[in-house]
Amino acid sequence: MFAYFHGELVEASRDEAVIDVAGVGYRLLISAATYHQLPEPGERVLVLVHLYVKEDLMQLYGFVDEEERQLFRLLLSISGVGPKLALAILSGLQVQEIQEAIVSNMPERLFEISGVGKKTAARIVLELRDRILKLQPPGKAKQSAKVSDSSVRDDALGALVTLGFSRHVALKAVVASQAKLENPQVEDLVKESLLAIRTP
Repeated sequence: MFAYFHGELVEASRDEAVIDVAGVGYRLLISAATYHQLPEPGERVLVLVHLYVKEDLMQLYGFVDEEERQLFRLLLSISGVGPKLALAILSGLQVQEIQEAIVSNMPERLFEISGVGKKTAARIVLELRDRILKLQPPGKAKQSAKVSDSSVRDDALGALVTLGFSRHVALKAVVASQAKLENPQVEDLVKESLLAIRTP
């Protein structure tokens, strides 16, 4: 029904913004990420919108870019995720960080956000991973995975060095273990690396 509103920003907070379009004030619920990208009140702004309709409720949600609106709509498709929780997720992490958590199979990144339980986070990752990969250019998806893999490897390496192993020995074990495991978490990689070090 609505694609976007182009008008004067009347007021804004971390939760909502009011835009005057041809003399009509529209109240939009927004994420913290969108709030930080809005101009000062009194300036003109273009905000993408999503109209949420359920029974006797009609509410407008605003976004500064299509990527955020697209992810909001994907989150709404998950059972147990309503618009309030979807906005909380978008406020808790950047869009790219959410996409990386989903693509890299890291639900723990999501249940760090207030209101997101472990089951919901796991469901989001399970149901959206393939859909996110289809939305992203292949190079970008691969790059995101590489960034996550590198981060997990570095964290595991740091843990082993803290335990007293030399960096050379730890790195050799981590690289070998990471090649054996599929999308390992830091804890899994540390355990596998310890086995590799202790096995003659």
